[in-house]
Amino acid sequence: MKRVITILLLTIFVFSSTEAHQLLRIPYVFTHFAKHHRLNNHLSFIAFLDLHYMHGSPKDNDYDEDMKLPFKTPDKCQSGQPTIFLLPLLFTRAIKPVEVCREVNNSYQDCFADSGYHSGVWQPPKIC
Repeated sequence: MKRVITILLLTIFVFSSTEAHQLLRIPYVFTHFAKHHRLNNHLSFIAFLDLHYMHGSPKDNDYDEDMKLPFKTPDKCQSGQPTIFLLPLLFTRAIKPVEVCREVNNSYQDCFADSGYHSGVWQPPKIC
């Protein structure tokens, strides 16, 4: 069950925050190609793709239908990560600020802790 929920949430995330939802429009490419092929029997699929994707978006008789093709118009999808903005709110109570500068000096080097101060952070806890 966890796997199904994970796949579902990942799919929702990918389709809502990227342009992957444009892939759902791929069947429309083939129906639009069929319309063009009925008008011109000598038109190949590669020529159809070249006509619609390599030469911009010229305004012709079927401009509105051309814009329904995938990756022709950018959709408004969210690409930011809102959790990044929430993380500082979660850890503000757990982390206490450490005051490194005890006095106000004009010296640049006095405001930084020496390397001995930081080496204690990466040591395992000791039992006394």
